[in-house]
Amino acid sequence: MTKLTHSFSLSLVAAGLLASTAVDAQSIAIINATVHTSTEQGVLQGASIIMDEGKITAINPAKVDADTIIDAKGQIVTPGFIGSMNQLGLVEVGAVAGSRDGGDDKASIDFDPSLAFNAHSSLIPYARKGGITRDVITPQGGDSIFAGLASVVDLSGEFASEKQTHAALVVHLGEQSKGSRAMALKNLVDKLEAQQQKSKKKKDDATPSTEDIVLTKVLAGEMPLLVTASRAADIIELIKLKQQFSVNLVIAGAQDAVIVKEQLAQASIPVIVSAMESLPGSFDSLHASLDNAGKLEKAGVKVLLSIAGDASHNVYQLRFDAGNAVSYGMTQQGALKAITANVADVFGINAGSVAVGKAADLVMWNDDPFDFKSHVTKMFINGEEVSTEARQDKLRKRYTTDSEMPRAYTK
Repeated sequence: MTKLTHSFSLSLVAAGLLASTAVDAQSIAIINATVHTSTEQGVLQGASIIMDEGKITAINPAKVDADTIIDAKGQIVTPGFIGSMNQLGLVEVGAVAGSRDGGDDKASIDFDPSLAFNAHSSLIPYARKGGITRDVITPQGGDSIFAGLASVVDLSGEFASEKQTHAALVVHLGEQSKGSRAMALKNLVDKLEAQQQKSKKKKDDATPSTEDIVLTKVLAGEMPLLVTASRAADIIELIKLKQQFSVNLVIAGAQDAVIVKEQLAQASIPVIVSAMESLPGSFDSLHASLDNAGKLEKAGVKVLLSIAGDASHNVYQLRFDAGNAVSYGMTQQGALKAITANVADVFGINAGSVAVGKAADLVMWNDDPFDFKSHVTKMFINGEEVSTEARQDKLRKRYTTDSEMPRAYTK
């Protein structure tokens, strides 16, 4: 057999295996579940969910018909949680420069760190243990106020897990280590105004740059403008910016947002906050408080919860932060939406709720997911069951296995 013929034969075998995999894809039903839908339907008791071809195809059908049926026996089922404002998959060890790919000194509007996303990062299985099935990774940036482009990934661990590569343009405003915050804000306004003028003068045969494409989408409201800012005065200026350019504005950090919560609600500006920031970290965050998320929710602001500090390594604890927000005044369903449906809505993700047509990202819990004692019993991403075994589990097993060999040797 010639090499060409042999190669062709292997191709046919591979094609056959792919076709077989597609044919063998099975539908899955979860029955007798307490489903927290993260929709207007609220909580459904004794409910059934059908998954097929990566999507939710039915909820409480008259007849349950699926290849595999899982009896939840009353366990809680929620949408998979969605993390944000981190570099999950872009960093492995924060202290090791060679494992950090979320930023670059030269990063600007067209910086897309998803090119370096590692679906096999050891941090991803650990995040899954916390019920996280998708994540909005955001660039750290560099010398420019324009940090780059956010991306949406699923946590399946597959190489094709990048779902949206231009999910938002990230801009860092507020306090500056050098220079004035006034100049930083002016740079943003000038860039948007320049793009407006450029679009008016653009020739039909001109090839737009990546920067032009991004800014055009931002100005058209097709791509969120995600701005980190904390001080109330800066947030007021950003509200004016939204009114001037009609951009789809999202504010992250926002420790002082409670001071201007009515204005934010009126302007329909979502905020991404941490539920655990209880003390000022700078002169920009004098109103940081554990009850901020609850106050913002009550004022009608769309709230998204994220992890403060090293979110890449600690996004696992997102559910605990949500529980803390509940204990300080946020409603339980509001906290659930703040880590599911609200994130999906802001970033255009077809997940985050238990509804027909949504991605089948579902998590089954033995108890209240906001409780420290609870844990994931089953997890599905795109309708496929995935493991929640992480590096920590493997290490525990390695160091506690009885063996005649010295401790840590299992063979």
